Amino acid sequence: MKLRSSALTIALTIPIAWAVASTAPHAFAAPKQYEGVVTRVVDGDTLYLNNVETRIRLWGLDAPERGEKGGNAATRALREIAHGERLVCKEVDIDRYGRIVGQCFLADGGDVTALMIETGKAREYVRYSGGYYSTR
Repeated sequence: MKLRSSALTIALTIPIAWAVASTAPHAFAAPKQYEGVVTRVVDGDTLYLNNVETRIRLWGLDAPERGEKGGNAATRALREIAHGERLVCKEVDIDRYGRIVGQCFLADGGDVTALMIETGKAREYVRYSGGYYSTR
């Protein structure tokens, strides 16, 4: 009886473990990457690429929102840096609004977040970046 119970447990456990393992994200999977031309700058830390439907929020960047003091200047700065440029964005997360949170780079390798911080129109969002830009 005990042997039959053990065999039944194993027979049921293997398919369940296989199903869970096949749907779980793998630690060794490469992060998603998006490449395209910036077609629209929403504000100082959010943009659209031509071939990606979802907005991309720049990882590690905190820019004033439109309507806030400095919001228009931050939007203009991001537009000057990125609009019409080809970017490669590495997905870091998906935020609570469904936006892709990505670290984005220009064709010459320039990090868009670092460039925005250098303009003084936005600052590092240390809560999420862990101080990545302040230690560079």
